[in-house]
Amino acid sequence: MSLFNPSRDEVRTFFFVAWVKFKAQKPLTDLEKIAINVIHMHPEYHAILDAPEQFKSQEYFPEFGETNPFLHISLHLSILEQISINQPMGIAGIYEALKLKHQNEHSFEHKAQHDILECLAESIWQAQRNNSALDANYYVKLLQQKVGKA
Repeated sequence: MSLFNPSRDEVRTFFFVAWVKFKAQKPLTDLEKIAINVIHMHPEYHAILDAPEQFKSQEYFPEFGETNPFLHISLHLSILEQISINQPMGIAGIYEALKLKHQNEHSFEHKAQHDILECLAESIWQAQRNNSALDANYYVKLLQQKVGKA
């Protein structure tokens, strides 16, 4: 497995293995622990993770309203990493502000992560559309707009 550029199958296998290990109460790596925490936020994905042979090669089509659960979990992991190292600069504070914004809601941390996830997805889409690198300034601008929204 390539550390920084895993294939689709490698990513999916990572989630399937982490889920099996968790359910068998086997020791998890630090990254697997983070993934399991995210998976717990998404009980709608548990049946998928319970059926690796059925879902390892499943295609998902956003144009038909389908969410790719593996991509979704991966985006959560990406933003949690960004928050942990505060890159782009200021994202950790933005996350705290978003948690405060949602403090009276159930699963406020999850809602704050989804706010960030929407901004990251928009930034990725914009980069793909423009055939360019991800624009960190645009990403941070979107994040700041999320904080400003009531």
